Amino acid sequence: MKNRTTSFVTIGAIGAIATVAVASSGWWGSQAQSSIPVAEVSHIHGIAVNLSDPSKLYLATHDGVFLTSPNGTATPVSSNTDDYMSFTSHPSDASTFFASGHPKTGGNSGFLVSRDGTKSWERVSPGVNGPVDFHAMTVSPADPNVLYGLYGEIQTSTDGGKTWEVVGPPPADIYGLAASVTDPQMIYAATGQGVMVSRDGAKTWEPSGPAGQPASFVNAAPDGTVYAFVVGSGLVKLAKSASEWEPITKRFGNRILIHFAADPTNSDNLFAVTQQSEVIVSSDGGQSWKPLG
Repeated sequence: MKNRTTSFVTIGAIGAIATVAVASSGWWGSQAQSSIPVAEVSHIHGIAVNLSDPSKLYLATHDGVFLTSPNGTATPVSSNTDDYMSFTSHPSDASTFFASGHPKTGGNSGFLVSRDGTKSWERVSPGVNGPVDFHAMTVSPADPNVLYGLYGEIQTSTDGGKTWEVVGPPPADIYGLAASVTDPQMIYAATGQGVMVSRDGAKTWEPSGPAGQPASFVNAAPDGTVYAFVVGSGLVKLAKSASEWEPITKRFGNRILIHFAADPTNSDNLFAVTQQSEVIVSSDGGQSWKPLG
């Protein structure tokens, strides 16, 4: 990666709302397993709770994968500094993760799996018309063999990522995907037109939740609650088996939440990443937030 002092990141079509400067930390090339402040980790593309220790988070970035500590530090754990553009964890196996993106040597990585806690990765499949670079991906907690990925069109796999097929075009500009915890055919999408839902494996879509404003992320928590950040409405949620979305809070100032994770052992503990790569945490179900550490 070329050395730089500042780069500009546009959050998809959310860039029409905010383009932010992300300060680079200058640590790459000499990370050598040393911990750095979480605030120095930039270009975060994904977040996942460590199932073995929910007080720690995996951060997938432009420069490899980090593991955070509650004191606000982060340690590189991947054996490379590849760019992991999409990143998600297995819903029950603490050692297994899925990703896609770009190797440092260039090109696209295809669909990747790590079975040792993000230390090493292997390409399981190039995907359709690949190698793909999924910019959004989700695995079904109801059936972990079912995965969805966005590479121009939406692709799906029913055999753990070994083979893929194109389902169809996305409903709108997509910023994130989240599979339901109860039905492998049900999937949510955060789009430029709000939250959309499909009940037939991403073949057809309909609006869900506050409409008319972009949704920057959507996430299905282990307890079945679906969370989203909708511009103008803030953080909202759809409780399991509920029919209406509920507001949680709009108190984020000019921050937009782009990645999100929930503690599987305590539904009050929530984690998010803002468009400025700030990692923030909540211990009261999303009502209040503070920086990690």
